[in-house]
This record gives sequence, C-alpha cells and structure tokens, in this order.
Amino acid sequence: MDAFDHHLSIPGTTLFDGRQAMKGYALNKMCYSFNDAANREAFKADPESYMAKMKLSDPQKEAVRSLNVLRMIEAGGNIYYLAKLAGIYGLSVQDVGAQQTGVTTEEFKAKLVAQGRT
Repeated sequence: MDAFDHHLSIPGTTLFDGRQAMKGYALNKMCYSFNDAANREAFKADPESYMAKMKLSDPQKEAVRSLNVLRMIEAGGNIYYLAKLAGIYGLSVQDVGAQQTGVTTEEFKAKLVAQGRT
C-alpha cells in the first residue's frame, strides 16, 4: 500500500498539518485564550497590544486586522480556534463560509437553502 503524501498540493486549499500548526501557534494560542471573558475584553479594548503580547507574526496581525479568515488560515490559523475570534467580531459561520467560497453572506445562505431542498 502506498503511503499517503501529507504535503500534497490541492489548489485553493491550505492543509492544516504539522507545519501549519507550528506556523500558526501564536495565532491559535491567542484565539484559545478567548475562552476567558477577560481576555476577550482585553483584546477588544486594544487589539494591537493583545496581538503583540501573544507574539503574532506580521502576516497574522494583518490577517486579524482585515478580518480575512482565509489569510488567517494561510497564516496557520485553525478554523476551530478562529471561530473564537470570529465571534468577538460578530461573524457567523455563514459569514466565514462566504469568505471561504468567495461569495456574499446572503449568496452563501441562499446556496445552503438551495442545497437543503435537493
């Protein structure tokens, strides 16, 4: 049996593997810290200081500033941890799904409804 190549390239897809986990450690650690309400409030009060305290890389900081989930994933973010950050900004799962598929939130919701009918 052939071994699975865990580093294959799938166009448009960022594979979350060991390399990505290491790359995204600071970002994911920050998002995990949002399990504590005090940390969520500290971030909302001063995102720049909080990101510096958590030692985010420049690409991670820019992705957070722009609320671009795809860039956060490219910067090593794990979608399950990123959901904590999305919640702080009031982004729904549909908002994130829309970003991931390149459509508006309303278009994404309509696709979900249409798929549910088939």
